[in-house]
Amino acid sequence: MQKQKYPPNVLNEMCPSRQTLEIIADKWATLVLVSIARGINRHNRMLREIGGISKKMLAQTLRKLEQNGIINRKVYPVLPPMVEYTLTPIGKELLEPISMLGAWAEKNADAVQQARESYEEREDSYALIMADA
Repeated sequence: MQKQKYPPNVLNEMCPSRQTLEIIADKWATLVLVSIARGINRHNRMLREIGGISKKMLAQTLRKLEQNGIINRKVYPVLPPMVEYTLTPIGKELLEPISMLGAWAEKNADAVQQARESYEEREDSYALIMADA
């Protein structure tokens, strides 16, 4: 059975670009890519550097990125085994938008937090008004 081809359109649920976007839209994938780009290319070092990531989540994220051709995994035949991760050409290409997204997040973190707090205050006020009604 042949899959029907669609013109590239990330908004179309059948477009393969949607699956590609899912891979990199994950916060852990983004943080792992930034970590590898900064030269942090071993599992235990990434665990120390990426705040909040668990061993299991890091392993799953690395596996997913490798499976999808974004990173390479190289195992050295030494005892204990040593594994290093590097970016593939498409992984390196992905760094530019990821870096821009990270810079945007850092620049706008305070504004987003203020908006969240303002929203919560409005919602709390609305809940009180509705409870009194």
